[in-house]
Amino acid sequence: MGKPDGPFAGQIKRATDRLWCSGEAPLSRPARIFFSVFVPFAASYYLSYFFRTINALISSRLTADFDLGARSLGLLTSVFFLSAFFQVPIGVLVDRHGPRRVQSGLLLIAAIGAAAFSLGSTVWVLVLARALVGLGAGAAVVVGFKAIATWYPRERLALMNGCFVMVGALGAVTATAPAELLLTSIGWRGLFEAFAFATMICAAMTFFVVPDQTDGLPPPATANLKTVLGDMRLWRLAPLSTMCISTAWALQGLWAAPWMEDVEKLDRPAIVRHLFVMAIALSLGSLALGAGAHLLRKRGVRAQDFLLMVAGLFVAAELALILAEPTSSYVLWAIVASLGGASVLTYAILPEYFPANMIGQANAVLSSCHIAGAFFLQYTTGFVVNLWTGHSGHYPPIAYRMAFALIVILQIVAAIWFAFPAIRARLGAGAKISFRATSLEA
Repeated sequence: MGKPDGPFAGQIKRATDRLWCSGEAPLSRPARIFFSVFVPFAASYYLSYFFRTINALISSRLTADFDLGARSLGLLTSVFFLSAFFQVPIGVLVDRHGPRRVQSGLLLIAAIGAAAFSLGSTVWVLVLARALVGLGAGAAVVVGFKAIATWYPRERLALMNGCFVMVGALGAVTATAPAELLLTSIGWRGLFEAFAFATMICAAMTFFVVPDQTDGLPPPATANLKTVLGDMRLWRLAPLSTMCISTAWALQGLWAAPWMEDVEKLDRPAIVRHLFVMAIALSLGSLALGAGAHLLRKRGVRAQDFLLMVAGLFVAAELALILAEPTSSYVLWAIVASLGGASVLTYAILPEYFPANMIGQANAVLSSCHIAGAFFLQYTTGFVVNLWTGHSGHYPPIAYRMAFALIVILQIVAAIWFAFPAIRARLGAGAKISFRATSLEA
């Protein structure tokens, strides 16, 4: 373990060491890594997912309590993703100081924001409080994937990333039917108070249980960030990754529920059931994507190719929703939600591009794109929907369909950009074969 941060912390850290390694039967190294690394960071991501998606459930209550329109509701929810501006500095800190210190400090900020949200009396207080929650919880994926990349071998990254996102996505599950039960008894303010306390507990667990980074890597040099930002492979991946993951976050975190109410004409219990199914699909889908990438890797199929196939499925599901195809709404929304777990693939691709002492920064840059994309998509969707005249917070179906169609167009463009080098290479190879054939005939 690393050097303790003070006398009291040192006592607890030494006690933790004895807990893991005392007696004649110490825990095996895989078990130690699982309980002291995977579990704390997965718990942090669980909280992040809960805070990110809970507004979809409480949006009607917030709209009623504060008389919100679509644009204001979109701003209040999407401000969580303003943490995108802090992702890269957080990535540098993680590479320099290790995940333990950074994650525990961020969780304290999230706890303060959640407590402030529970006490908010005006819209702007809620906006500022949710921004604090986003700052503290929004980087959980960056820090968690860095910890996994540090402590697990590369060949297991996709599988462990899948398990990580699966556990984290249980936060989205909690933000549906289970949270609905709590809302009826303690209200949305009491719900945020409870999760503020849970976040403080998770911060303490992370600080005292997680080992310091011990991979012996040198601290990141300033030039590393320039190297990351200058790598064209990252900028081929980022738009497609963003348009898959950010879209799933933006829809599941807010706009799925209004769509179900205004377009599909579902009642409140049916909407809660849909959100619950979406959350389950996200959790299981993340594991399936990780396991699928792990198996396909053994058969020579790259994660990049698998990502393109997944993106195509996403577009097909969205088009079915927009065109009102006679397909189960549960199935289509489950596909949309499960694609939020595409981070399993994209964060497994990055270690192929960058060395381990740059992964935190590379993760942070990609996460910045995801979070900024989610902010842009949540707010822009509200802006587009608001172009049509609404009544008591409800809007015509065409408003939602146009907003979703814009997202699909952006996804298709991103997929073409990502696949362009491979397409150009195949066209070039085809042209060479055709030229050789023509030469032989001549």
